[in-house]
Amino acid sequence: MGVVVVTCRPSGSPALPGRGLRLTPPRTALYSKDCDFQNERTFQLVHIVVAIKQVPDTTQVRIDPETNTLIREGVPSIINPFDVHALEEGVRLKERYGGKVTLVSMGPPQAKEALQKGLSLGGDGAVLLSDRAFGGADTLATSFTLSEAVRRLGEQEPVDLVICGKQTIDGDTAQVGPGIARRLDLAQLTYVDQVVSVDEAARTITVRRKLEGAHEVVQAPLPALLTVVKEINEPRYAALPDLIRALRSEISVWTSADMGVDTTRTGLSGSPTKVRRIFAPPRRGGGEVLEGDRATVVATVLDKLLAAGVIGAPGQET
Repeated sequence: MGVVVVTCRPSGSPALPGRGLRLTPPRTALYSKDCDFQNERTFQLVHIVVAIKQVPDTTQVRIDPETNTLIREGVPSIINPFDVHALEEGVRLKERYGGKVTLVSMGPPQAKEALQKGLSLGGDGAVLLSDRAFGGADTLATSFTLSEAVRRLGEQEPVDLVICGKQTIDGDTAQVGPGIARRLDLAQLTYVDQVVSVDEAARTITVRRKLEGAHEVVQAPLPALLTVVKEINEPRYAALPDLIRALRSEISVWTSADMGVDTTRTGLSGSPTKVRRIFAPPRRGGGEVLEGDRATVVATVLDKLLAAGVIGAPGQET
């Protein structure tokens, strides 16, 4: 398996992400209003934001026939499995470098359950983006809403790293993470299966990306966005004290009015992708089992292939 070493930077910037970003030694601050260079301190990842999504249990999916969107209310739900690994990696980085982990999710009120679960696994705070104006969003509108939430979190406290699962099991697009990175002008490191190191002096992060038949080692400036695969770690189980703490924790709920976003860019209104029809594929019939000795079975198979026109008789073209 090959290894490629690459240094990447965000498009349009020779050294650091430009739009909306400010450099505050010894770290890069994301959307910080304070650029006071006098407050230098020992390196640590100050703020890690992990985006998670509550998804329907894949065995219990129901579709609204009018809107062609998933019916989430009353359906058994779980945290998107890739997002669990994203959260675990965020917590491990916090344990290694310090700082805090904030969870952010967009969904109906019941998505608080997913955030509480995330808090029990090591998150320090959580924000739920919940508003009818956010409902029915495609990946473009979803990435807009989530990026605005990260932007607002960064105004409250600088964000060094955003981590997402590589994709969700209900949509399987793998587009939201890169969409957030593009809107915030962050270096995006996708399909990450290992965080190799964080360079304190250079303010860079080095990761290993899982490719088909190879690995790629990539270095990028902070702040950055990662999307991670399941191979990156083994998620922990929540301890009883953490479960109790999570249940007692307050989860902030932000509406479109709280965020001050343009609702023509959120939900169905901001989604250029329109689902015209969703349907279950026809069930495949069971195959025929042939019994008997080898010669009999082979002869039967040949007869069936000849009858179906799959093969021709000897000397005859098919």
